[in-house]
Amino acid sequence: MAYVIGIDGGTESLRAHVFDLAGTSLGSGVGRYQTDFPAPGRAEQAPMDWWAALGVAVRAALAEAQVPAREIAALCLDTTSCTVVALDETGRPLRPAILWMDVRAEQEAEAVLATGDAALALNGAGHGPISAEWMIPKALWLKRHQAALYRQAATICEYQDFLMQRLTGRLVASLTNVAMRWHYRKNAGGWPLSLLEALDLADLFMKWPQEIVAPGGLVGTLTAEAAAHLALPCATKVIQGGADAFIGMIGLGVAEPGQVALITGSSHLQLAVCRHELRVPGLWGSYADVVYPGRHVLEGGQTSSGSMIAWLDRLLGEGYDLDRLNREASVIAPGADGLVALDHFQGNRNPYTDAASRGALVGLTLGHGPAHIFRAMIESICLGTRLILDRMRAAGVPLSELIVGGGASRSPLWLQIHADTANLPVKVASCTDAPALGSAILAAVGAGLFPDVRAGIAAMTTIDRTVTPDPAAAARYDALLARYVTLYQALKTWRSAF
Repeated sequence: MAYVIGIDGGTESLRAHVFDLAGTSLGSGVGRYQTDFPAPGRAEQAPMDWWAALGVAVRAALAEAQVPAREIAALCLDTTSCTVVALDETGRPLRPAILWMDVRAEQEAEAVLATGDAALALNGAGHGPISAEWMIPKALWLKRHQAALYRQAATICEYQDFLMQRLTGRLVASLTNVAMRWHYRKNAGGWPLSLLEALDLADLFMKWPQEIVAPGGLVGTLTAEAAAHLALPCATKVIQGGADAFIGMIGLGVAEPGQVALITGSSHLQLAVCRHELRVPGLWGSYADVVYPGRHVLEGGQTSSGSMIAWLDRLLGEGYDLDRLNREASVIAPGADGLVALDHFQGNRNPYTDAASRGALVGLTLGHGPAHIFRAMIESICLGTRLILDRMRAAGVPLSELIVGGGASRSPLWLQIHADTANLPVKVASCTDAPALGSAILAAVGAGLFPDVRAGIAAMTTIDRTVTPDPAAAARYDALLARYVTLYQALKTWRSAF
């Protein structure tokens, strides 16, 4: 028998699953780590906490699966992106990692856009804005604000690259990450050297991993240290993954034009498969070959979604739980009795790419309760998704269905509101941890157990159920969309006055 391990390094924890070749998770494990928020808009993690969590999660998954370690053919991992790590020449972290959601580099992002470099064509059709979340703005922030540490850094890379080096001893980058977040263009010039030179960042190129491996490619086998850490043989193959949501497309079975992967968790991502290159103002991409050879991916995303609900859960305390909130909110009509939320708790990624925007609740009355707030927050997230889908439609992308995975897939209310606001059928994948399953499919392909990714998808993915739009609710949300859009514009004007 042959089995594979799919690993998903998320925002709050790292999860590992042992899968068989039918896509069944035989055992899973979780290793958690802490996120620090040292100032508004900033978020950091300790890279060695990821390594510790990886050992905990893989060992727990193996123990639950009761699969002999020698029968694990390969493992593959995906991680958050762009979570930036600075390492010394021995591979030791020099500072906490700057988490993907960290937007401290807002001014540096503006400097990147001001160059007008050709590499910016991937960002809103060259019009920008550029996100403060990405690699080059964050690296430029390090050079400007922590110059001595920047000079000391032998390597500046991502969460993905850090763990790959710990596992195999090789420093390589994922094609997915460098194309999405580092301005690398596979078919149009490669590395953004002129952009780096324009920013006085030419030295950054030599700090980056010099080799790129596409998802599904063999990186190597486990080092002795890594094998002991994971309780696996040294011969276990390590296969390249990439950014969690993009690898999640594979786990959801989203491979054909017209399908959109809706990856939910701490954030939302909307990823559409396209036959040809597209440049769409307000969206990112399209990216060539980052998941499937010969196909492009067009990207939209929302920085705060599940993290907003986690914030509300913490705020309410033990008196409420999410099941109760879902039940109570489900009997409230669309519109939450006049309460409107803005889901920009950590800025906006798309379609505005506004790092300075913040969340809001508008229209509160003494008659509103926690369930109203809960529903209004979910509606705001779903309407934010609708804005992104509308940009895709306007660009000529034929949208036929949303296939959803992650935390929101466990909430019937959330799924129904997504279907109603998008006016599209929402399909729920059987495996709720789509990135981990996508990683497992890549591991199986990289180990030679399937001839290609599409064969792996056919064998290992299934759809659990389909949620269809309610016509009356869809019409109501069409009317509410203008209120949601106007709230952002009004608050942007308010911000500019102070």
